[in-house]
Amino acid sequence: MLLRLGGDEDRVRATAKELVPRFTGRHGPLRLSATGEAQISAEVQEQSERDLFRAEAYAAPVILLILLFVFGSAVAAGLPLLIGVFSILGTFVVLQILSRLTSVSVFAVNITTALGLGLAIDYSLFIVTRFREEMARGLGTAEAVAQSVRTAGRTVLFSALTVALSLSALLVFPLYFLRSFAYAGVAVVTLAAVAALVVLPAALGLLGPRVDALDVRRLFRRRPKPDAGQGTGTERATGNGGFWHRLATAVMRRPVLCATGVITLLVVLGLPFTRVSFGLIDDRVLPGDAPAHRTAQFVREEFASRENAALSVVLPTVSGSGDRPRVAAYAARLSAVPGVARVDTVTGSYAAGRQVMDASPASASFAAGGASWLSVVPSVEPYSSAGAELVQRLRADSAPGAVLVGGDAAVLADTRDTLADRLPEAALIIGGTTVVLLFLFTGSVLIPVKAVLLNLLSLTATFGAMVYVFQEGHLRAVVGDFTVTGLVDITMPVLMFCVAFGLSMDYEVFLLSRIKEAYAETRDNTLAVATGLELTGRLVSAAAALVAVVMIALATSGITFLKLLGVGLALAVLLDATLVRGVLVPAVMRLAGRANWWAPPALRRLHARLGLTDE
Repeated sequence: MLLRLGGDEDRVRATAKELVPRFTGRHGPLRLSATGEAQISAEVQEQSERDLFRAEAYAAPVILLILLFVFGSAVAAGLPLLIGVFSILGTFVVLQILSRLTSVSVFAVNITTALGLGLAIDYSLFIVTRFREEMARGLGTAEAVAQSVRTAGRTVLFSALTVALSLSALLVFPLYFLRSFAYAGVAVVTLAAVAALVVLPAALGLLGPRVDALDVRRLFRRRPKPDAGQGTGTERATGNGGFWHRLATAVMRRPVLCATGVITLLVVLGLPFTRVSFGLIDDRVLPGDAPAHRTAQFVREEFASRENAALSVVLPTVSGSGDRPRVAAYAARLSAVPGVARVDTVTGSYAAGRQVMDASPASASFAAGGASWLSVVPSVEPYSSAGAELVQRLRADSAPGAVLVGGDAAVLADTRDTLADRLPEAALIIGGTTVVLLFLFTGSVLIPVKAVLLNLLSLTATFGAMVYVFQEGHLRAVVGDFTVTGLVDITMPVLMFCVAFGLSMDYEVFLLSRIKEAYAETRDNTLAVATGLELTGRLVSAAAALVAVVMIALATSGITFLKLLGVGLALAVLLDATLVRGVLVPAVMRLAGRANWWAPPALRRLHARLGLTDE
């Protein structure tokens, strides 16, 4: 039985929640079950809510342990976690308000909550660390807070701007699914930055030296705090010769070899994306034991006909008994199109170019209001490349009048075309705003361009994993079980790119801020790069580990869509914080030398006048 529900997505989902429990289950000798878009949406919402709370429960203790390891103080470690909790609560409020103003995807709650938690902890981590550095130099509490906000705080502001602008590029796509992530994501990033820049400094001002209270370093057998001692950050980093300083120095001795090796590895990891096959999500996004998934799978296996995925072909200017012969001939021609199983019209049903069934009384509904409607039942998977190609063939076939094609496969075809049309605009927004912001931040022309190119390169492995793992089904024992469809949701690369690019720029800004400080003190490019990496390597690694924990917790979801995002984003931030920041950035900046800091005279004057610097 096929039941069609009216109303918008929220209304349809609410109706399904009301009707399905009443009519499914045992009814005498019958056992009824339900599936379809409405029921799938309802079950996805319930599953995602359960997954959200489980992910947070998994992530919280691991995050606390990492923070304890980084800070060695329970009080200092607790501050980023408290700011993260503040951000999560604020995120729920923001999403509740947004849901009353516009449509917000049920997935937005999971992703933006994870993003808000990760960024709030990242931003807090850098500000608290800078505060402890300034206190170790002998500054008083008020002066240390002011210096931390002036340096690390301004870096956080620039970082938040880059992430927010990357997410805002989703607004160019006229798809509510992507736009809901833009609205929610920008709001959450803003909230995380405000919490780090307003709430955290106030807490640091109240705590002062007590930020180092409850020292647990002895439990971890740690050496004395690496940020202790007098002098500038450059002097301390140069003098201690830590791991990251030695790594940067080693890389810059052989920059060509190191850069070539990492670039080759990332390109190889990205090669599976050349085999990508796009589709849209359906019931198989749910766990295999979900009722809607089981029912839909039974329909696929036991019923050859795809009535519920029929395409609607409307001839708005062709109607009436005089037009029936033309409509019948058109229907017979469409039934012979590859990928079409049957065409139903007012004159009957057609298959393989011939009429197979006479008209029934119900078929009168196929012609009304001055138009004719043909129901085209496909023989191919609607949410697949074959389904999109079928729509193209139907639209290309000559019709007796104007023709409109709708249905599941048409949604995929139109989504694909819309994304392709708007991608250049989104790329221009992300690339252009990033280059402008980094120029204002560094005063350099080359560094912003280098940052964009390296960030693009860092995403290759993520896109390769998208196909190798989730389209082709490899490594399911590692990432958790899911249903392999042989497809990747067509919106995933766009969403993944915007979120991952913003997170990558997050770490780029933190690293550049310390490299720029060191270069301003020493005017030595090689020393500045090594010093900047030494001062931020440990923190960027910790920040990436914290975000990866949040994203891996997201990947425990039973929903394939969220699992893909969690795995992809965790991989992106870990590779970016290690191979890209640890090897590629030092190698490329060593090869560029003093050209890193070059800008035309007019732009140098512009940068000096605007004064956008964290010095």
